[in-house]
Amino acid sequence: MLRDMTLGQYYPADSPIHKLDPRVKLAGTIVFLISLFCFDSVDSYIVATLFLIFVIRLSKVPFKFMTKGLRAIIFLLIFTSLFNLFLVPGNTLVQIWKLKITDAGLQMAIFMSVRLVYLIMGSSVMTLTTTPNDLTDGLEKALSPLKKLKVPVHEIAMMMSIALRFIPILMEETDKIMKAQMARGADFDSGNIIQKAKNMIPLLVPLFISAFRRANDLAMAMEARGYHGGEGRTKMKPLEYKRLDYIGYLTLAAYLVLMFIADRAVLVTRLADRII
Repeated sequence: MLRDMTLGQYYPADSPIHKLDPRVKLAGTIVFLISLFCFDSVDSYIVATLFLIFVIRLSKVPFKFMTKGLRAIIFLLIFTSLFNLFLVPGNTLVQIWKLKITDAGLQMAIFMSVRLVYLIMGSSVMTLTTTPNDLTDGLEKALSPLKKLKVPVHEIAMMMSIALRFIPILMEETDKIMKAQMARGADFDSGNIIQKAKNMIPLLVPLFISAFRRANDLAMAMEARGYHGGEGRTKMKPLEYKRLDYIGYLTLAAYLVLMFIADRAVLVTRLADRII
């Protein structure tokens, strides 16, 4: 399951999404994720689905590779669905002992599941098509107005970039430690949830030691190369908007317009039904 983590990994390909300015991809990801919570009609989710499929096809990242990251959140997905399915009040559809499945609960469970899946896939599109260096530059450039308020923009962007870069490294390190301990007789699969959690404790100690060692090596390497923050630093490849980036912004604007129209159309239909 650890190998299925796609968040933080980069998939090299020659696609229009890869060529976009990282600021465009950051804005697109934020707008897409926010739109999932602002618009909650079936028609708007159809538009969001078509938009996500369009972006994934345009990125040339294999769909199977994109969906691998969903395996890591299966437990969270099931727990969230069951929580909404049985605890949201409404008209009873099915009753199992004292537990009731309502129409509102079923609708909420489906919407929350779709939101969670789209959150992971939408975020993965950005990280899979953007290198950590480009993501750092884009984030720093996008937040540059905050420098006037004495906000350490460069340091924040650098920390986020390092965190994203360390995710696949730590996942690989965890997989190696688990295999080494299983070869020595450790069992991570048997028992209930509490026992499995206890079995993971011996895994956390060497993992934290490895993480601190890597962080110390990285700090020493940055210091040896004369890194002292973003003050006075220049960029080898300064970010500049190109024609493709403006097309990306227009596509994002068209997506928002379609989402708004789809959501309003549902509201108008509901009002018409009430009046009739």
